[in-house]
Amino acid sequence: MDVLQNLFENNRRWAGRIKRDNPDFFRTLSNQQNPHYLWIGCSDSRIPANEIVGLMPGELFVHRNVANIVHHSDINCLSVLQYAVEVLKVEHVIVCGHYNCGGVNAAMTNAQYGLIDHWLRPIKSIYMKYRTELEAIENLRERQDRLCELNVIEQVANVCHTSIVQNAWERKQPLHVHGWLYHVEDGLIVDHNVTVSALDQIDSVFHLTQIKLP
Repeated sequence: MDVLQNLFENNRRWAGRIKRDNPDFFRTLSNQQNPHYLWIGCSDSRIPANEIVGLMPGELFVHRNVANIVHHSDINCLSVLQYAVEVLKVEHVIVCGHYNCGGVNAAMTNAQYGLIDHWLRPIKSIYMKYRTELEAIENLRERQDRLCELNVIEQVANVCHTSIVQNAWERKQPLHVHGWLYHVEDGLIVDHNVTVSALDQIDSVFHLTQIKLP
């Protein structure tokens, strides 16, 4: 394990720096978790969720996967969402993609990469949905980036279509779902103004009604 010794050294320096700045930080952190935000982002190593929004450990609950996709069959993502909404009572769910996303770019090709092809299939469906708009964009990079934006918009919708989020709204629990994109080139976030905060902001065909069993 000597090859990873530098990571342990980095960890000790990081922990020491935190303790110097706030001696009670880790003791307080170990006794509670009270984030106001759930971050659903891409697994890309260039996007450290806490750092780019200036939040400390304990302030941001995080779920990451390739291309920040919210699959309705993904028990991992849905479990994180349910815990964040129902137990932690987060007030904001942020779906944050990024420009020049490798997963999105891969979904635009016919190349075969393996298991990831199945994971990225929903992005191909998004491409089909917006094909006319996308194929009117001649520059490939601009077309890829527009698909990154559309992917975030669609994943925000997928979050809102879950019973988890809709039940929270029915309980009058404050909950807002946002769609952002991150520029790796300059470190800045763009808000795409697709925030959804109530059931009446999504199409009624996706409304879910709880059925009380006898």
